[in-house]
Amino acid sequence: MPSATAVRFGDGGFGAERFGGEGFGSEGFGAWGARAAAGRAGALRGWGARARVGLLARWAALRALVGPRGHLVLDVAAVAVAALDVWLRVLPEAEGYSRVLSGVAVLAVVFRRRCPFLVVLLTIPGFLFGWSQLAAMIALGTLAWLRPRSAQTAVGAGLVWFSRFFLWPVEEFLALPWTAHVHDAIYGGIVAGMPVAIGLLAHVRAELSARVRELAAGRERERALHARAVRADERARLAREMHDVVSHQVSLIAVQAGALRVTVRDPDAKQVAGNIRMLSTRTLNELRELVSVLRAADEPPQPGVADLPQLLLGTDVSLRVDGPVRDLPAPVSGAVYRTVQEALTNVRKHAEGASAAVVVVSDGERVSAEVRNGAPPDRGGAGLPSGCHGLVGLRERAALLRGRFHAGPTDDGGFVVRVDFPLDAGCGGTGEAGSGEAAAGSDPVGAAGRG
Repeated sequence: MPSATAVRFGDGGFGAERFGGEGFGSEGFGAWGARAAAGRAGALRGWGARARVGLLARWAALRALVGPRGHLVLDVAAVAVAALDVWLRVLPEAEGYSRVLSGVAVLAVVFRRRCPFLVVLLTIPGFLFGWSQLAAMIALGTLAWLRPRSAQTAVGAGLVWFSRFFLWPVEEFLALPWTAHVHDAIYGGIVAGMPVAIGLLAHVRAELSARVRELAAGRERERALHARAVRADERARLAREMHDVVSHQVSLIAVQAGALRVTVRDPDAKQVAGNIRMLSTRTLNELRELVSVLRAADEPPQPGVADLPQLLLGTDVSLRVDGPVRDLPAPVSGAVYRTVQEALTNVRKHAEGASAAVVVVSDGERVSAEVRNGAPPDRGGAGLPSGCHGLVGLRERAALLRGRFHAGPTDDGGFVVRVDFPLDAGCGGTGEAGSGEAAAGSDPVGAAGRG
């Protein structure tokens, strides 16, 4: 039966000859210290900052490489270290039960995350009667990390301390002098306290990281609320300006048009005055709706394809919708609605009295909309003035959603506006690729003819 000292530390001793030697004398150490200090000073002046940045970059790259497999890597490393600790210290003449208990302790480290206290209990016999000291320390550190303020951690620390303090067999333990017992008690405190301290440190770090994430999320929420408040103030200011200035001017236009319609005798002038009054009234209603939208506290829902029948209510424009359009992405559905709205506005401005038709088709992958009007009746007068910006805005909207846009005259003297969008354009797609398609499918000559 090997002695207790041989079982715990192996054949080799810890004599002074291992630390005597040469190379740590006063002269050698002083010269080495001077050279090291000079080297550190030069390094800090030359590339200290770059070295820190490089270390941080390497650490970030290592974490990205490990990624979600970090726990598996740590578990494999823990088992390997525990097995190496047993393999390097096992004695050929040791008893078989010491080998078995040490092996069980090493294998138990695999389950240290699922049942940490049970793993600590399984490593204690291997520590008492074998060589699985590191296995017990790893298990205790995991227990302190997962259950820092529990009675199980205190019990596990006490068992590890006792395993380091007690020596097997009992006769040799009792034969040791009191100074050896004090020495073993001190080292037992270190062996049991170090993994507990590391586990508590890891637990505190995890809690701090979670709180930092919560603070960052709270700061983002505060920024979002502040931005929403700023937008609400800006919308309120715009609503006041539109209500006090624009709506007042449009109301005066409607009143003057009504008075002109009553006083003039020319039928054409009466019709023009009536059209001006009708358009002014409609514009005033739209301005009121816009003011109410701007004064709303939350972002209002944007109109889409489902709102086209309401847009065409009271007009003689025909509408045909084919395919599934109920679940269109909101940006695409809104773009279709705005295209139809702008095209019909152009029909009323430049081809009053002409027939118009709206066709919306969806095949599950793309959605297209076409607004076509016939030749306007000849009324012998010039059309309303145009800023030539309406179709340009439609083309830009189509480019942002990777769509194709076309606008131009037809063979029968009418005009057609056609737009086509992919359904995945509303899911975060960029407009760079779509800008080329929109430009290729657009008609600059036709677009310039209206606005």
